[in-house]
Amino acid sequence: MNIEELYDGVNMQDYYIGKVTQVYRSNCIAQIDNLDIMSDRSRFNKSFLPNTINYFVLIDSAIGIFLGEVFENKASRKNIFELTTTFDEKPNDYHEICIDTIALIRPESHKFELAGFSTLGISDKVYIATDEVYKLFLKSLEFTSDNEEPLPAFATYINRAHADVILKPSTLFNRHLMCIGATNSGKSTTALAILDKVISSKRKALIIDPTGEYRNAFGDDEITKLTLGVDTTISPGKITMEQWEKLFEAENSSQGAVLSEAITSLRYMKKTGDSSYYSKVGESIDEVQENLASVSKDDTDFNIELLPAQIQAESVCEPERDNNYNFRYRYDSLKANSNASLVQKIQYQMTNTRFLKFFSNDPEMYNLLDAISEFVRLPEASLYIDTSTLGASEGIGGMVVDLVSTFVMSQDEIQPFIFFIDEVHRYAKSRYSDKEFHGGLTLLAREGRKKGIFLYLTTQNPKDVSPILFGQIGTMLIHRLMLNDEIHVVESHLDDYAIKHVRKLNQGEVILTSVNLLHNMFIHVNKSPRTQYNETPLL
Repeated sequence: MNIEELYDGVNMQDYYIGKVTQVYRSNCIAQIDNLDIMSDRSRFNKSFLPNTINYFVLIDSAIGIFLGEVFENKASRKNIFELTTTFDEKPNDYHEICIDTIALIRPESHKFELAGFSTLGISDKVYIATDEVYKLFLKSLEFTSDNEEPLPAFATYINRAHADVILKPSTLFNRHLMCIGATNSGKSTTALAILDKVISSKRKALIIDPTGEYRNAFGDDEITKLTLGVDTTISPGKITMEQWEKLFEAENSSQGAVLSEAITSLRYMKKTGDSSYYSKVGESIDEVQENLASVSKDDTDFNIELLPAQIQAESVCEPERDNNYNFRYRYDSLKANSNASLVQKIQYQMTNTRFLKFFSNDPEMYNLLDAISEFVRLPEASLYIDTSTLGASEGIGGMVVDLVSTFVMSQDEIQPFIFFIDEVHRYAKSRYSDKEFHGGLTLLAREGRKKGIFLYLTTQNPKDVSPILFGQIGTMLIHRLMLNDEIHVVESHLDDYAIKHVRKLNQGEVILTSVNLLHNMFIHVNKSPRTQYNETPLL
């Protein structure tokens, strides 16, 4: 493609600016020859004002046509009114613009691509880019396959209200997507706007909602809805020991060991048909150990209501050997004191009646893992999981996320889907220990793409997200951030211009950056008409 084709139907000379006078590795400087263009705005719309910055230009080079963005505009005269006409120029006067080179369209190509190591040359001519050139640039932004059906428009470009943001699903999701922003910056609105387009275009999504914010956003005919503890249960035997530790937020390895011993004891009691807990004080040590050793991997079920009492019953120790060779357990007050905090946390969790109802084997309710197993195999089916009824504890959310993540990774013949988790920073770390809740998510981030599982996460603070998980994210929607530490976390994904504007973004304005895009996008998300319970009450 040559430059005449890009200006088909218009007079190229009306858009001529000047020539390149200095060339650098990533940008260049052009001197204005046509000073009239700086003041005559009649033939340009508000998106392209030649006497400002942030507008696009084309540079006609020997190797192709470069697309650039003006980031600096300067004149040699301190009194700018002296440069209003070309008749008042002095021999040493000049007017320059600094251009950041973004992309290149080669003679044999019909779309823009990254310029790479290609550079333009001295005396190359510079022209203002037309709206048609900008539209061609937008079509060239995505690196993904051309035969993929794009999502409906969910946003518009900032300062270019007539240009819709229409992207292919793989552009957003194939390297996982994270939406970041301070509270009230429009993060939840953006999340729903994209989910709306995913669901309405019959693509699969698995949504985990810890607050119930999206419970009425989608109709029953669009998505299957499960509410944990209300219409959905899971057998306690399906939960791994590591997940129990996350659920009850064990403070250290000793509490984790006690929790494991208590669950093993309850599994033995369930196996023998006894409905009480296993009291060990005064029991023969050899007999107790033999009984517990008889618990096989198939004996997984137990009565979770007895867990606090069983942990208290684990507060025993072996007595010192005496002349009578007494080898029976005795009560240990030190262990009881160290286990007291764990017992209190479990009892607190169990004050929520939905909690006990969730960890049961009620045949009249949905089974969570069975529902997920069916979901991953059905085409065009989506699933919504409301965890808000189980309480606001991070342990509950962390356990559910880890359980679902690990389970879907173990499935075969998966229909590709988007795994949406709102407020992922809630599951960052336990409040009581350094254990992270991201084990299953990290596994998904690293290996999920091979199975067609694509993460879509939202968070207020990227610092709270595991660095390993954060490092797997290839696409980000960045709303307003205020703290330097938060901006520092995302600055490797942004250029200097974008970094300076992170604090200036209005509500709903987003910087979209991705390894699948030719250039960062500044967009404004269109609010979805779907119901969302996220409005801030007025004082």
